[in-house]
This record gives sequence, structure tokens and C-alpha cells, in this order.
Amino acid sequence: MIFLCFCLCIGCASVNGTEQHIHRQWMLVSYKDFPKEELTNSKAEINLTKISDAGKIAGTAFMGCNRMFFNAEIKSKKRIEISGLGSTLMACEKMELESQFSKDFEKMKNFVIEGHFLTLYDEKGNKMKFVAADWD
Repeated sequence: MIFLCFCLCIGCASVNGTEQHIHRQWMLVSYKDFPKEELTNSKAEINLTKISDAGKIAGTAFMGCNRMFFNAEIKSKKRIEISGLGSTLMACEKMELESQFSKDFEKMKNFVIEGHFLTLYDEKGNKMKFVAADWD
């Protein structure tokens, strides 16, 4: 009985610890064939710090032109559900990164946090890698 309680508490701490670590601003450092310099110059990022009244993440993203917004929910230690992606509608000179990101972002279903890095994966193995913005 004591062992069972201990295991349940450890399991809960793992998920809560993961959730706590995901609630950060993340800079995009690797995505498809886009050079890291382009991602950096575009100030490509997602912000997962705001929690909605419903307990979901009220996220934002920026890929160099339009402000994007979305909802995200941590489903388990490695699963995330991203939905409701929308954006402002400005026309910009370079929109390829934003266009590709918009097509792929809601397909990301899995995540891994390793140190200061967050990697999102879709069911086909495509990925987006981010570094915590507050990491030196």
C-alpha cells in the first residue's frame, strides 16, 4: 500500500514537473531545411507561459511577420494537443517560414524536453526544435 502511494505520487510529480518546464518562451532553432540564421533573424518563437481560465495553454507564436495564437493542452508526459491556430493577416516580404509553420504546427502531437530544449514531433517523425529563451 505504501509502495503504491509512493509510485502514484512519483508519477504525478513527473507530469507536473514536465508541465512546469514547458510553460516558457521557446526560440525555434531547427525546423525543416530552414537555416538556423533565418530562424534567428526572424525571431521565430512560441510562448507557452499563459494559462487560460480553462487550464489550457493560451499560446502565441511569431515567425517574422504575423502574430499567431493557439491553444495547447498537455495530454500526458509526452503528448500535446495543439488547436485553434490563427493569426493576424499582414502581407510580408518573406512568408515561407510562417506558411510552413502554420501548416505543420497543429500536427505536432508529441514532445520531449531535454535540458533547455523542447522538441515537438508529429506522427510521421517531422520535428520542430526549440531552445528556452531564458537560457544563456
